[in-house]
Amino acid sequence: MSEQVGNLKGRIEAILFVAGEAVSIKELARALQTEEKTVRSELNAIRDEYDYNQRGFLLKRFGDNVQLATRPLYSQDVLRLLQPVQQQSLSQAAMETLAVVAYKQPVTRAEVEQVRGVKCDYSLQSLMNKGLIREMGRKDTIGRPILFGTTDEFLSHFGLEGLEFLPPLPENPEASEEGTEEQIEIGELIP
Repeated sequence: MSEQVGNLKGRIEAILFVAGEAVSIKELARALQTEEKTVRSELNAIRDEYDYNQRGFLLKRFGDNVQLATRPLYSQDVLRLLQPVQQQSLSQAAMETLAVVAYKQPVTRAEVEQVRGVKCDYSLQSLMNKGLIREMGRKDTIGRPILFGTTDEFLSHFGLEGLEFLPPLPENPEASEEGTEEQIEIGELIP
């Protein structure tokens, strides 16, 4: 028998957390090398502690199976975080950066910064984290800078079948300050 590390409650939580789905009490007892009766007792204690403290998760039972689940009381908070990127707003800086990438791809960070006139490291990272842009390789020039382009998620987010469906840029960007701003922000594409 291997040496047991940590308390039994903590070990049960670790297994249930990693499993992500319902686990039978029998399987828990076997994995923990202890009796089912002991596991049941610890599960009751865990359930009571979670309920008493209104923890973010609860212990659900399905017959002889148990599972960790999100407490319904906190579901709206979780949904706000995990909502699709289509419902999350993008900052003005991120929208401008995204527009430059969309229209000029593949494009380097320096090229985006040249068009925008400001640094865009944070915006590029944010757009990558949201899955709207991705690295497309390296430019064959000194320093081999990263090339950025849009993703299928970008197309889905803005309801486009392909990049050819992006609104056309004005022929003379200086002619209409309002028109230029709308085009750079891809304003008419925001759902």
